[in-house]
Amino acid sequence: MSRICELTGKGRQVGHNVSHANNKTKRVFLPNLQNVTLLSEKLDRGFKFRVSTQGLRSVEHNGGLDNWLLKTSDTKLSPRALKVKRELVKASAA
Repeated sequence: MSRICELTGKGRQVGHNVSHANNKTKRVFLPNLQNVTLLSEKLDRGFKFRVSTQGLRSVEHNGGLDNWLLKTSDTKLSPRALKVKRELVKASAA
């Protein structure tokens, strides 16, 4: 399972450990991912996602999962999130 947020697309970053003598060695910065169940108001059910804590704050700031998915571009979303987005669009059209 890759360490990528399913809603924001945030993944690992590469940087350096820098010693006191200014020696640099490669290191990896991983996102803080959490397994959460987000509730959809329009579909009236919950969906499990692996989301970064910053992505979770963004979802809450935008007013919930439904608003977040409708505002976010498809390139950032995972295939599972895209499936939920399509269900939302279909439900709002009906």
